[in-house]
Amino acid sequence: MDPDRLHPQARAAMHVQQRVPLARATLPAARLSMIQATPDEVGGGPRIRSVVTVDAGGVPARLYRDSDSGALPVVLYAHGGGWVMGNLDTHDGLCRHLAAASGWAVLSVDYRLAPEHPHPAAVDDMARALAWLRGPGAARYGLDPGRTAVAGDSVGGHLAAVTARRARDAGIHLAGQILICPVLDPAADYPALDEYGLDREEMRFFWTAYAPPGVDRTQPDLNPLQADLAGLPPAVLITAELDLLAAEGERYAARLLAAGVPVTAARYQGLNHNFPRKLAIFDAAHIALAQLAAALRRW
Repeated sequence: MDPDRLHPQARAAMHVQQRVPLARATLPAARLSMIQATPDEVGGGPRIRSVVTVDAGGVPARLYRDSDSGALPVVLYAHGGGWVMGNLDTHDGLCRHLAAASGWAVLSVDYRLAPEHPHPAAVDDMARALAWLRGPGAARYGLDPGRTAVAGDSVGGHLAAVTARRARDAGIHLAGQILICPVLDPAADYPALDEYGLDREEMRFFWTAYAPPGVDRTQPDLNPLQADLAGLPPAVLITAELDLLAAEGERYAARLLAAGVPVTAARYQGLNHNFPRKLAIFDAAHIALAQLAAALRRW
């Protein structure tokens, strides 16, 4: 590792955390570790007007609102965690911040995890939650079904991208999509950036858990880079210089642009995978969050 490439806050965080790659740990231990690290990485988030747990069409979810002024636009959020870990609590702080900064409601989805529930369980749960928030959820909780966006970090970015494409195919208009350090290419030739955080062994583990051998990984629901992207909603796409997923995220941004989709893409220098979630560590996380909130307000 070249420490001079890392932002000082990233260098300090890596020194303190001494993380063990998931592929070398047991899955239950990795799931617990992510939960235990959340307070130090994300913090508690701001106090907002309303946080309620809901049944979103049979899918557990959490709805965040920081305004009582009429029907609110709503962003459907998919958490990261390699499809195998993460939950509503690991992303509670991030969703609170996003709701407070944007004025939008946020519906965070507790989708089923792999390997117990491989593809397409997670993206099917996202589809059920989207249908709920555009129907009975909107009526019950004062949401504007005409202004709905999707968002997610890491594999949540993958789920958001696939959900946006599925919505287009179903004739559902979405206001936009937010992809934070997204996973997009199951056939990626990852660069040698293992020492900066997320590593190649972990990515192979995640993909095997979510799309086991025998599953066609070229299908658009698994490889958004191979999909028809015309007519998708405007996108904001965040990448990090020292994230091995940066290249595929930037390829996706280029493909969206080539398909005529409005795209705002930003690469943050000196930072590693999924830094925007770590609001208690990185000043840049707050800058990125402000960028995402501004996009939502425009939509």
